[in-house]
Amino acid sequence: MGAPPPADTRWEDLGVRALSAAVLIPAVLADVWVGGIWFHLFIALIAVLMAQEWVNIVHRADPLQFALHAAGAMCGALLPLDIGLGGGLLTIGALAIISAVLARVRHPHGSIWRYCGVVYVAVPAIALVLLREDPNYGIAAIIFVMVMVWAADTFAYFFGRILGGPKLAPRISPKKTWAGLGGAVVGSAIAALGIGLTLGLPSMTWLVGVAATLALVEQGGDLFKSAMKRHYGVKDSGNLIPGHGGIIDRVDGLVAVATAGAIIGAWRADWGHAGAGLLLW
Repeated sequence: MGAPPPADTRWEDLGVRALSAAVLIPAVLADVWVGGIWFHLFIALIAVLMAQEWVNIVHRADPLQFALHAAGAMCGALLPLDIGLGGGLLTIGALAIISAVLARVRHPHGSIWRYCGVVYVAVPAIALVLLREDPNYGIAAIIFVMVMVWAADTFAYFFGRILGGPKLAPRISPKKTWAGLGGAVVGSAIAALGIGLTLGLPSMTWLVGVAATLALVEQGGDLFKSAMKRHYGVKDSGNLIPGHGGIIDRVDGLVAVATAGAIIGAWRADWGHAGAGLLLW
């Protein structure tokens, strides 16, 4: 008898990924719906876990760096409640400078990644809080961002594994393909169309176009994280989420899209109505 055919390994992680998503997504959506201080605390938790993973990889689990990064994470999620956006950004900037000086003094010949962590965990926290705090479109804006990112990830996963083809950035992320990038754009556009029609939003063409563009941002966030991990020779940022690795592995695209979405929304409306600015075209 001949040897059995080799198993198809393209889908070996699909089951555990789906199970993790089935557990996490309802909890996340419930917290988005409740909003208020509970949403701020949820974002603070996610950002602090990101800070821990970043410091473990980039700063060799330095406890002082973790304190600075965790403080930045909490400032991003909580300070806008008390001192406003400007005060929160100033505080985060001060923490980032202190972290950078400390990293430079302790490891003068280290990589540029040493200077990115505080901003990476804190600014997306502010972005998510700003979008959710929109009095009329906060819930819709957060759901739009999350569903768009989930759709981009899902379509990229299936397009990449089914179609294969040329690699997108083989030196950074060997598994990513141009087909996966195309899938991310298609998935984001479909998600935007569905949400827009459900909510009765105007100017659907613009909304779908923005979602397709943000899909590129989402994939860029993934590549940013992959470049950091490849520099330090790690496979996953952590092992908290089965099938996904760590928190950073799961939210790399979300933090990029939320930041870009909040900037777009605030530019078109104002910081108090960033959700409306993102959704209404």
